[in-house]
Amino acid sequence: MVKTRIGNKADIDGILSLQEKYLYRNLNEIERKSGFVTTPFTANQIEEIRLQNGIFIAENEQQIIVAYAFAGSWKYFEQWEIFNYMVSRFPKLDFNGNKITTENSFQYGPVCIDKNYRGKGLLNQIFEEMRIEFYKKYPISVTFINKINVISEIAHTKKLGWEIIDEFEFNNNTYIGLAFDMKNSVLQ
Repeated sequence: MVKTRIGNKADIDGILSLQEKYLYRNLNEIERKSGFVTTPFTANQIEEIRLQNGIFIAENEQQIIVAYAFAGSWKYFEQWEIFNYMVSRFPKLDFNGNKITTENSFQYGPVCIDKNYRGKGLLNQIFEEMRIEFYKKYPISVTFINKINVISEIAHTKKLGWEIIDEFEFNNNTYIGLAFDMKNSVLQ
């Protein structure tokens, strides 16, 4: 049985190992069709988000990390230029009749699930763990997905109920921006 929880310092090596396995630059064209992560986090960056209760993990019976999900303030994510670009687009965006701001929203992602655990409800399980924690502070979650990562788009829009609110170009890639109403549970 897989268990989800907020990550701790002892999880950093396992998160890095899973990240390396599914990092876009480490996968061939066929492997990428099953999903990938693009942002490589360092141990220090993981520790920084961990201190904000912003890393969530799933571990199997052998206590091996088989999934992780990041969530954090826009202040944390401003160290990557793409997030600053996303924030610059907020004045043009709204979600459920609300303007999106850095105060009422946070960045969710990346999320990574080992291929042996995909399609078994783990995305919903780890997302719900994060949602309960972050709903205490934020009513809206925002993220982006590279348009070529079709499997991730389908998982987030169909399984979790994210809504597409934006599309933008950055570094010669096309991304979709998505939002999620944090009061909605994703477990049935």
